[in-house]
Amino acid sequence: MTQTAVDLDRHVYGSPDAPIRIVEYGDFECPYCKAAAPVLKELVDTSGGAVCLVWRHFPLFTVHPFALTAALAAEASGPLFWRMHDELFANQDRLTDADLVGYAERIGAGAVCGPSAQAFKQAVEADYKSGVGLGVRGTPTLFVNGARYTGKVKLGELRLALGLT
Repeated sequence: MTQTAVDLDRHVYGSPDAPIRIVEYGDFECPYCKAAAPVLKELVDTSGGAVCLVWRHFPLFTVHPFALTAALAAEASGPLFWRMHDELFANQDRLTDADLVGYAERIGAGAVCGPSAQAFKQAVEADYKSGVGLGVRGTPTLFVNGARYTGKVKLGELRLALGLT
């Protein structure tokens, strides 16, 4: 069986041609990722096309029991990925399979649990392995145009660091 390469940049928020590309390694059960999500979206939305955000899964499954199933559900949402992303963070304390099915129904996605979700295991693993290869240890970890960003995930600090003042 041949393995098809996984597009690590498959979840882009904003213009894929933006000169500034932020790659976020995140976990849907991580409270810091939840706090970062609206900041990163606002950064992209107010950048005039200068910034895009790429999401890559980095479920910290040893600490967050629902992180992996949430990642698989987001993948299984297909073109509704970003809507599911927002649902998962909005309901971070409720990520059981039954909850995930409910969120999928709310946004109009198909089946996001069980065998249909397992089909996306390779994509989540590819994201995770790429993060491990870059030295990611926790979430959120951000890379700006390939360089690790070590500042705070606050709008003002990000704008300053990216030269968007």
